[in-house]
Amino acid sequence: MCGIIGCVGRADETLDVLVHGLSKLEYRGYDSAGVALADDTVSVAKRSGEIDELRALLDETTIDGAVGIGHTRWSTHGPPTDANAHPHGDCTGDVAVVHNGIIENYQSIRDELVADGHEFASDTDTEVIPHLVEDALADGAEPMAALRRALDRLEGSYAVAAVVAGREAVFVARNDSPLVLGLDEESQPHDESTATGGATRATYLASDVPAFRDYTDRVVYLADGEFARLDAEGWTVTDGDGTPVEKEIDTVAWDAEETGKSGYDHFMLKEIHEQPRALRQCLRGRVDELGAAVDIEDLGDLSPTGVQFVACGTSYHAALYGAQLYRRAGIPAQTFLASEYATAPPPIGDALVVGVTQSGETADTLSALREARHRGARTMAVTNTVGSTAARECDHALYIRAGPEIGVAASKTFASQLAALNLLALGTAPVDRPRETIAGLRDLPGQVQALLDDSRASAVAEQYQDAGAYFFVGRGHQYPVALEGALKMKEITYKHAEGFAAGELKHGPLALVTDDTPVFAVVVGDGEQARKTVGNVKEVEARDAPVVAVTDGRSDVERYADEVLEIPETHPEAAAVLANVQLQLVSYYTAKGLGRSIDKPRNLAKSVTVE
Repeated sequence: MCGIIGCVGRADETLDVLVHGLSKLEYRGYDSAGVALADDTVSVAKRSGEIDELRALLDETTIDGAVGIGHTRWSTHGPPTDANAHPHGDCTGDVAVVHNGIIENYQSIRDELVADGHEFASDTDTEVIPHLVEDALADGAEPMAALRRALDRLEGSYAVAAVVAGREAVFVARNDSPLVLGLDEESQPHDESTATGGATRATYLASDVPAFRDYTDRVVYLADGEFARLDAEGWTVTDGDGTPVEKEIDTVAWDAEETGKSGYDHFMLKEIHEQPRALRQCLRGRVDELGAAVDIEDLGDLSPTGVQFVACGTSYHAALYGAQLYRRAGIPAQTFLASEYATAPPPIGDALVVGVTQSGETADTLSALREARHRGARTMAVTNTVGSTAARECDHALYIRAGPEIGVAASKTFASQLAALNLLALGTAPVDRPRETIAGLRDLPGQVQALLDDSRASAVAEQYQDAGAYFFVGRGHQYPVALEGALKMKEITYKHAEGFAAGELKHGPLALVTDDTPVFAVVVGDGEQARKTVGNVKEVEARDAPVVAVTDGRSDVERYADEVLEIPETHPEAAAVLANVQLQLVSYYTAKGLGRSIDKPRNLAKSVTVE
């Protein structure tokens, strides 16, 4: 959601580094932006709106400082105004703070501070933090101790970075919201592989690696309850008691260029076209086609007798697909919305609880996984992010290897999640005819590429872009695809769209079908599910609704369709990936035709780190 950037050691370049870092975090979703620089004093500049608004302000305003922090805000407390934008300060103007997360007890603290004479300038929960730091500094505490004392009062989630007048340092803490340090190439830690700190020319701080990836690929991931100090001498990480913590220095596996558009009009289109490579990366080194076997690191001898999936949004649709794979292998499996699971968990028994989360930082999914662990369950994270909270906290982690995804609407990560969940089922369940499934997965990258080269999705999108609403239907593995197709249409076109199990149309939704309601029917194969879906298409046709069939041509559904989007004939599990690509393209070109903000849809964020 909100984005944080910090920088120490770049002297006169600090402001440029902060603004550049904020531009790299735009994909997370935001409605205001700001920066604070510190040396003998603290200077703050912030504006509602896009980063260009902040740049315009900076062109008119001189702010100086050797160290700095920046922020892009996604509104939670108070509307997107200049006053509510981060950074927030104290009464003296000597403290500035940026914060991601939710402070649940902020109102009682704010009331107490106001009673003590503090004046507040915003509606945000964040603003209590600099005022608490102010009080601790007034009592004689050093800045890091003052931050610790302030955070001890808070209930909720936070990633916090603060600067203080007279200190050329950034003070950092994390709890339930991601933070990562970036270390200059010249960094010399105390040990070659781990460190509590080290000398460095420059150190960076961010909520996500792309913010500083143009400068370094060496990173340190902070864990919950850890604090960090970045200054001219280097960096140190400590626990809640101030004890130094040894941290691994990791190397980011992707290049800075991967977070650029590479000539595409939008990140989303680029990432749709990156799916063949993402799928190859997901499968590479993990499948033995001749032996019909899967070898995934970190699974060990895992053989679950039951599986519960927890996830949100696009990942929830992938989890629905994953549960089907296990049920078809004879293993009971259920899928739960993580936000519901966390507050009303079902009986777990000895089930494996699998959290599907692209970022590995989704607050609702983390809460569900923690509840499962609290109740004694084994847990697994299916995630794209090495070093993420979910990966660290779960007993097992399966990485989907999709590479960085910048567009807010998930595309290549969904395809990689489907592939990874196939691998998980093949590796841990008695899947019927595994050799055929593996062959289908092997063919996917080439088939997706062929589809991207020949798709008619742009013409279909142009024909129906003025429709009043869109329905998406499918059965079996194609039901999650229908849900995902509708979600993509909603996310980036702002049009009403719904996905249904095809058999449910006649149980209510058919009342909404008109000649202004295109129905996208995903029909794969020629078995019972396909035949029944064709019957549902006939019901729609009888109500004069236009039908777009996404099909491999085996069911004869094209006889009843107004438009056809073809996919190659393949294994049923792999067909879901191919059908989804066609629906992604339809949503993309519809949104483009309507002039929507495709990469940054209104009101949405890439990584949802609040519950």
